Amino acid sequence: MSITPADIEAAAARIRPHVHETPLWRLPGSALGLPPDAPAFEVWLKLEHLQRSGCFKARGMFNRLLSNPIPAGGVIVASGGNAGIATALAARALGVRAEVFVPSVSSPAKRERLAALGAKVVIAGDAYAEALEACEARQRETGALMTHAYDQPEVVAGAGTLAREIEMQLGGLPDSVLVSVGGGGLIAGIAAWFAGRTRVIGLEPALAPTLCRAREAGVPVDVAVSGIAADSLGARRIGRIAWEVTQQHVAQAELLTDDAIRAAQRFMWAELKLAVEPAAALPLAALQSGVVRPRAGERVVLIVCGANVDPATLN
Repeated sequence: MSITPADIEAAAARIRPHVHETPLWRLPGSALGLPPDAPAFEVWLKLEHLQRSGCFKARGMFNRLLSNPIPAGGVIVASGGNAGIATALAARALGVRAEVFVPSVSSPAKRERLAALGAKVVIAGDAYAEALEACEARQRETGALMTHAYDQPEVVAGAGTLAREIEMQLGGLPDSVLVSVGGGGLIAGIAAWFAGRTRVIGLEPALAPTLCRAREAGVPVDVAVSGIAADSLGARRIGRIAWEVTQQHVAQAELLTDDAIRAAQRFMWAELKLAVEPAAALPLAALQSGVVRPRAGERVVLIVCGANVDPATLN
């Protein structure tokens, strides 16, 4: 199922009253702990962790709810935490009830945030896929509007508004955009907007390699999921929309170790005072570890995708 720039333009107009335009922050490589032999290139951080709900998913969830009539049963979602928080926020803003199914791996901090937003929280299973199965069964009972964490056209188009915003803020195209991948909604939206005009690089934890394993197999496949980013990059299989879009517009996908991700996350707190979750640290980890090596003179954007983190884990 394709997502077009026109879909993303429509989503941007629809959600504009409900979401923030997040800052784009330029930093020198010397401030980012990059290898000493790294070539000189422009680095911009898209601070999407400052978005409403603490991550980019508010864009997609507002677009989903605003694009559909809300039944009496309200809205329902399965989530490692972030999509649930975004759905609960959108539901509260629009005056409808929300029910959120989370796996046991989801962080207590995210569950507390869900409860504070007024959502009914149900813990179901040990992994996202199990929470999703329980959520789908419940949706059939209540008739609630289902929001999917990453694999609905409205959700992906909403995520794509982030890429549109980057191009508007830069006044042109970046050369490369580094994006974390779980189920793939974010990279699908970003790649659909740039549509080959910019190099989009997908980054996954080695312990949750949905896109990389799909590429090896030639089709989306289930993978084992674990590691420090599993609560937000914990999808068992790349989404159908993300698979289609990334096959067309994403040539490069890389894996990162938990150690590299954790080191980048702690660096971002200690040196930049950015309190972000592990999923948001993958783009910096890719540069710090040398897994991704931009060319001299490139304009590179790192998507800092989420901030729903327990501060105690940052030290």
